[in-house]
Amino acid sequence: MHLSATRGLRRTSLALGAALASTLLCATVSGAAPLGASGLADPGPVASARTQRACPVVYFDLGETLVHTADDGSVGYLPGAAAYLRALREHHIPIGLITNVPPSWGATDAERAARLKKEVDATWRDSTPFAWGDFGDRILTPRTEAERKPAPALWQRAMARSGSCRLVYEAETAQEVQVAAEQGFVPYQIGQPHRPAFLPVGLVDLLGRLPR
Repeated sequence: MHLSATRGLRRTSLALGAALASTLLCATVSGAAPLGASGLADPGPVASARTQRACPVVYFDLGETLVHTADDGSVGYLPGAAAYLRALREHHIPIGLITNVPPSWGATDAERAARLKKEVDATWRDSTPFAWGDFGDRILTPRTEAERKPAPALWQRAMARSGSCRLVYEAETAQEVQVAAEQGFVPYQIGQPHRPAFLPVGLVDLLGRLPR
């Protein structure tokens, strides 16, 4: 294994380990919370911590991460993807796409995203429509051929606009996951045996509570 890959995997393990530690800490704090005048636990410190958390944002690759293109050219959700996006939405966790499209599809991310939506929708065969509305303006696409993944430009652009939010990147290819880790994302390679298909929503939420 290359040294860079080893560092990326170590970073992932540390981040997820910290999230699990945070779970135990939260449980301990909750159990030891002081009683208020009503006889109930005072939620003040915990509520304050929640409002100050580093909001997580989950970015995805598109093809073979969220959607699959069949041999006949039709497109639909990968198994579990629609439910996963719905769970993130229910937890109020913003999501985005970092995906390669031809730079000629438009002069701006919005124009290229509109063309991407048109292309996908034209061949969509799933009973559940793709959740374009959940992504807002967080669909990042290459402005030039030089920005195409695995070049780091798109991840750098996402990081630059993230503010204090912790960023997660989920994709099916080890190379993209590694580059994302090198740019400061919490990486997760989907579809690996003996692991959840996607990074569990509870862990995503907890990662957002950890200091960057």
